[in-house]
Amino acid sequence: MNMSIDIARRILEASKQRARELRSPVSIAIVDAGGHLVLFERMMSPYGWATGNISIAKASTAVMFNQSTDAVAQWGAGIPGFASSLAMMTQGKFIMAAGGWPIRLGGATVGGIGVSGGNAPGRDDEIARAGLAAIEAAPPAPSQGYMQQDSLSAPHSSLQPAPSYPSMPPPQAAGASGAKGSNNFISQDVPAGTHYLAPNQENPYNEETASFDAFNENRSGGQS
Repeated sequence: MNMSIDIARRILEASKQRARELRSPVSIAIVDAGGHLVLFERMMSPYGWATGNISIAKASTAVMFNQSTDAVAQWGAGIPGFASSLAMMTQGKFIMAAGGWPIRLGGATVGGIGVSGGNAPGRDDEIARAGLAAIEAAPPAPSQGYMQQDSLSAPHSSLQPAPSYPSMPPPQAAGASGAKGSNNFISQDVPAGTHYLAPNQENPYNEETASFDAFNENRSGGQS
């Protein structure tokens, strides 16, 4: 499942609602599983310009490590040069500060949310988790695979069975339809789909047929 714009809007609106309740205008960023920005809003515009980049960095960090930025800060702080190296390699899209969470749907990480600008300790984290709660309470979306199993047994399925064609008549035993040495015979090696005339059957094309001896006589000009 991918991060759709509808899911991103649902998360954003829930986070904004919680921010209004806390009287804490913040910047909110939502990215997809690749860290690409999907939706962004800065509630304190035109002020708080720095919180915009920080919120994007928090969302990207949460996706990068598939855990909250607070958890990354706890174990990353013990690694010398870890924060500065990651920030440089990601062009500033890495930060170790609370307020970023991965977004998971159906057990898979589809994106991340980052919040920055809270006016009290823990506000960014609380606002971000309010957005996640909005999709956790929503019913799961129906599966939209290429083909559902039920469609194979549906009475009006678009998959129709292949038409059946009449099979060829069974080959007749040699000599069963004429005298020995007659040219009117049916070969048992006739490939499927070959049209032939059965013994004593009229020519459907109304063409006159001649014997093999008459054909040779006409070809040689009557010379013996």
